[in-house]
Amino acid sequence: MVRLWQEAHSLLRPHELLRLPVGFSEALQRLCKFPLEDFFFLLETPAYRDLERTLERLRKAKELADEAAEIEQICFPPNEACAPKQMKERIETASDLFLVARDCEKDGKIAGFLNGIATDEYHFKDDFFTNADTHNPNGENIMLLGLDVLPEYRKMGLGRELVYNYCRRKQERGRKRLVLTCLPNKVKMYKKFGFEDLGIADSSWGGEEWHEMIKDISINDAI
Repeated sequence: MVRLWQEAHSLLRPHELLRLPVGFSEALQRLCKFPLEDFFFLLETPAYRDLERTLERLRKAKELADEAAEIEQICFPPNEACAPKQMKERIETASDLFLVARDCEKDGKIAGFLNGIATDEYHFKDDFFTNADTHNPNGENIMLLGLDVLPEYRKMGLGRELVYNYCRRKQERGRKRLVLTCLPNKVKMYKKFGFEDLGIADSSWGGEEWHEMIKDISINDAI
């Protein structure tokens, strides 16, 4: 069974790294003075539990970044794939724009994912692939940066489900449109997903010629 997960609920955004629990530094100072039995009491304090949750979210973020970067290299040729460093930066910056399908029968292995960044711009540019700082959390448009499905999970409708659920979730959050680029042989597929072909994109990513496609999700019947 493959289930979809919105990874934002379990990941740590960069600015949260500075939000240590109230009283945590005092707890550390006291720790050195505590006898052993008091140490276990410290582990049950709200401050420690908050830190524990933060560290767990950090661990999950790193695991997602490592696995997603590996899958990207499998799904795309070298000239098109996002570099591992850029994938990790993207996850750190815009984890709420990652939708992941996990195989529950294989210990939560990632079967595929769809990711993007938010912006107020209307057309795709290659800088979105390489520069996570172009992400605007309040942007009304989503630039889709990759639909990755591992070979053994293809031809099952997983890509369609990822796109459909992504559209629905982003519509609920007030986003207006999704924009992507694809090679000519994928235009037909994305049209089936409800995207409109705008023709040749202003993109030379990987030395290829791309089509720019758009999907308006600002109205209820658009999905």
